[in-house]
Amino acid sequence: MNAHRRDLTVAVLALVGAVFAVAQAAVVPALPRIDQALGCAPSSGTWMLTVNLLATALLTPTLGRLGDMHGKDRMLRIVVATLGAGTLVCALAPCLSVMLAGRVAQGAGGAVFPLAFGVLRDELDRDQIPGAIGVVSSLLGIGAGLGLVIAGPVVAAVGWRWLFWLPLGLLAGLGSGLVRCVPPSPVRTPGRIDLRAAVLMIAGLAALLVAVSEASVWTLTSARILGLLGAGAALLTGWVRRELSSEEPLVDMRMMALAGVWTTNLAAFLLGVGMYASIALVPALVQLPRSAGIGFGGSATMAGLFMLPTAAPQLLVGPLTGRIVRRIGSRAQLVIGMALILLAYLMLTVAHHHTWQLLLATTSLGLGLGFGLGALANLIVAAVDARQTGVATAMNTVMRTLGGAFGAAIGAGCLAGGGSLDDRFSLAFGICAVALVLGVGAALAIPVGRRGLAAARPATSVSRA
Repeated sequence: MNAHRRDLTVAVLALVGAVFAVAQAAVVPALPRIDQALGCAPSSGTWMLTVNLLATALLTPTLGRLGDMHGKDRMLRIVVATLGAGTLVCALAPCLSVMLAGRVAQGAGGAVFPLAFGVLRDELDRDQIPGAIGVVSSLLGIGAGLGLVIAGPVVAAVGWRWLFWLPLGLLAGLGSGLVRCVPPSPVRTPGRIDLRAAVLMIAGLAALLVAVSEASVWTLTSARILGLLGAGAALLTGWVRRELSSEEPLVDMRMMALAGVWTTNLAAFLLGVGMYASIALVPALVQLPRSAGIGFGGSATMAGLFMLPTAAPQLLVGPLTGRIVRRIGSRAQLVIGMALILLAYLMLTVAHHHTWQLLLATTSLGLGLGFGLGALANLIVAAVDARQTGVATAMNTVMRTLGGAFGAAIGAGCLAGGGSLDDRFSLAFGICAVALVLGVGAALAIPVGRRGLAAARPATSVSRA
């Protein structure tokens, strides 16, 4: 692949990922306006976030595996078409049920990232892969931050439906770019999807995610939460047993048990806690009235601007990932990223009353995400056989999403608790800091070099198109 074609491919993949992240995040500040327009209660409207998170976590592994089997380029086009269709449904939605259906379809867009990583691994020279993955990964955080920033002005100027029309227009142009710039996958792993394993995985993850997402509403010790947690654990145990006995597993558990894989997935989970908790906590803090004693009395637009420092540093770090990896390695890059996110939460735990304190902390958070997101993907790509890149990076995405659900639940649970608002925010930030201490430890546990990074069990057969 020549340099011009390579740059176009990386740009298209990165922009598609950014549009998905924007569409996912822009809804958060606009929820009150959308709830009002669709005539639903706030507690019902939060399902717009929950079902999207569920769909991303549940569909991504299957779509990643299908990409390994039938071609990442083909699955990318299908995923982007599904994301576009879901965005169109959301833009036209007359009621909550239709909106939820659209948000489920949008959730399929989460598979863009593992499929894009697979394309880059297949097509680029080895020394070009880390930098390209860093660029694509950074657009996840940049897109999320941008979505929070633009939501307020867009809603105020042209209405909340344009939060869907604008991404849809971008997707239409990027879809043609995918066709022209992403070549057919040269590495494929023919096989079949084990439907029983897929059902067990989807049902188990769904039960777990619903329990975590609704813990602050239903209370942690309620029969519904405990029942869902128990059912989720039982279903996921059955899924693991099924995969271990399968000749063609949906997710190879031997691969997942590799030292370089499980430690990176644990780090992804803990990074997800920090990433998504910030989306829940910082805008809520900014929008509190000053009469509360710690609020800034800001609008949704102002809340988005406070999150801008989480996006801007990633724009700088992402393109430098290749150089960083060559200089210090992906593990050291991840450790630095985790440490910067930890520093952000330590600052927020003790100092969140002034503008400069929030901006300093969110800048550290943005730098940490810039270092961390690219490192996670590169570590997984290095840890597995090329034939399993799609499903391996998809499971890493799922772990980050699960961590995000826990992070959002931590924020909601702490803010709904007792004590002063100041104490509640300090508690939430402090719990996130503890999670990031564990995240630094998980990053340090990732093997260096080839130790623990051996290829997983060979696939049944491989073809090169």
